[in-house]
Amino acid sequence: MKTITIVIPTYNEEKNIANTYDRVKTVFEQNLSSYDFQILYIDNASTDQTRDKIRKLCEEDKRVQAIFNNTNFGFSKSSFYGLSQAEGDCAVLMYADMQDPPEVIPQMVKKWEEGYKVVVGIKSKSKENPLMYLVRGIYYKIMDKLSDVEHIKQYDGFGLYDASFVEQLRNLKDALPYLRGLVAELGPERAQVEYTQDTRKEGKSSFSFMKYYDVAMLGITSSSRAVLRMATFIGMLLSVLCVVIAIVTLVIKLLNWEYYSVGTAAVIIGIFFVGGVQIFFLGFIGEYIANINQRTMNHPIVVEKERINMKREV
Repeated sequence: MKTITIVIPTYNEEKNIANTYDRVKTVFEQNLSSYDFQILYIDNASTDQTRDKIRKLCEEDKRVQAIFNNTNFGFSKSSFYGLSQAEGDCAVLMYADMQDPPEVIPQMVKKWEEGYKVVVGIKSKSKENPLMYLVRGIYYKIMDKLSDVEHIKQYDGFGLYDASFVEQLRNLKDALPYLRGLVAELGPERAQVEYTQDTRKEGKSSFSFMKYYDVAMLGITSSSRAVLRMATFIGMLLSVLCVVIAIVTLVIKLLNWEYYSVGTAAVIIGIFFVGGVQIFFLGFIGEYIANINQRTMNHPIVVEKERINMKREV
């Protein structure tokens, strides 16, 4: 009997632990009874009762596994690491808020049995805040233009991954992994399953604006050099433009020495415009440097504090 590992990253999700367990268990009992399953919770140093509830499930059902991180290593790192530790014949990454419904898993398994090593979930519709869905769509379009490789639109990591691909991820030496980019760049031929994203039913999302920003910047700096090239080209263009303006101004001034005044407004506007462009691209360059810095330090993706019901050693 094949085993499917359901990987669920958590952070302060005490109200959703029982719900995730019940819904996943029901899906397998009703639609995937010919498969065995594991539920692997990887907790990112929750400060509520999340770990206590996971421990209780681990005691009641040995198919429930747990990895408790030593500290909060961030959403992207924790999710990637949890997926890389999956022990099943394939792994499904989903999230504790249940916005990506586990009822879609049977469709993914069907595609997997047809031979696809990766099956990604694509949000064709969403019940979340319309503004947030619109912003996500704009981001995906921007990434599609900027990225050096194809960027999968409306895909947040929810999907099924064969054990062979999980092994590839496990062997990567990347301290700052970006799963969505890795799936697009390194993944084999993949299938897609469309679904409607639900709203969060319990608890409050821990994702702040800065966390969304971190994920967005990780995507851009990990899979695109377009912004750096844009900075180079715009810098060259502005340099040429400034030289032309300077020459024209000098000629006009020489020809009309007594009557022509450059004007304070033109000087101030020019200085602030060029300065603003410089600061913008310096910020982006800083993001790239920070990305490089974290990767060259060669720190582990996460440091574990405890693991429960796992056969695989650290």
